[in-house]
Amino acid sequence: MLNYIQQLKEKNNVVILAHYYQGPEIQDVADFVGDSLDLSRKAADTGADVILFCGVHFMAETAKIVNPTKKVLLPDMDAGCSLADSAPGDEFKKWLENYSDHVVISYINCSAEVKGMSDIICTSANAKKVIESIPKDKKIVFAPDRLLGQYMIKETGRNMVLWNGTCQVHEMFSERELVRLKVKHENAKVLAHPECDENILVHADFIGSTSALIKNVNETKNEKYIIATEPGVIHHMKKYNSGKEFIPLPSNTGCACNECPHMRLNTMEKIVKSLENMEHEITLNESLRERALKPLNRMFEII
Repeated sequence: MLNYIQQLKEKNNVVILAHYYQGPEIQDVADFVGDSLDLSRKAADTGADVILFCGVHFMAETAKIVNPTKKVLLPDMDAGCSLADSAPGDEFKKWLENYSDHVVISYINCSAEVKGMSDIICTSANAKKVIESIPKDKKIVFAPDRLLGQYMIKETGRNMVLWNGTCQVHEMFSERELVRLKVKHENAKVLAHPECDENILVHADFIGSTSALIKNVNETKNEKYIIATEPGVIHHMKKYNSGKEFIPLPSNTGCACNECPHMRLNTMEKIVKSLENMEHEITLNESLRERALKPLNRMFEII
């Protein structure tokens, strides 16, 4: 199958981008694996004619926003995002009417429609820098991730208005299981994504974006790590840290299987089918694309 995928890529000048939350086999077939910030940069810079985006819908949309002339494909069009879905465009627009004097910062995990109503986009890797770029006399709305927003309020001291959205993966981690694992593995370092709830973050030795968590593992000498984020990232960590042990934090159900169900809709078979037929193309109204591009460009200018 790998050779066949390579043939299809060469035939249509395709680049495969994959998020760290994809399954190991998809990460291994991708030309580039990264987090939301890495992938948005790579999508903007690619010279390929076709981008096959192994992630979720808002990520493929972002690739189309920055590449209007390229064909962008998503292996499974049902690969959505609980966080993006928590902010429907019509509800978000109505809600913003109460905050017309606020600067709107939206986390990249949102729809093109919400991006188009925002002043600037951020990722978990650069949220602090983006927030601190806003003058202190300006009021801020932060959407859609309430938990990331709460963490950023603590990090920046800015009193932001938060949209009440969350990521279903990061809000379901069990504090009880985390405490149990810390006792059992007393020398393990706890790494957590800032989309996690405060009851998880308070136990973390390091908090950061997906790429920051990977960098921390690469640069530190601990033998064991408890990972409080989507476990797909562990595949990448193991690749470059074979002598280290990685323990996924279980969910509130006690199951250490809290994979993002949306990310995992993409499969190797769907990749092949999408490449064979050039199907599941992301399309955007040009007016919406231009509105969504402006806050993305503001982010790129800051970082």
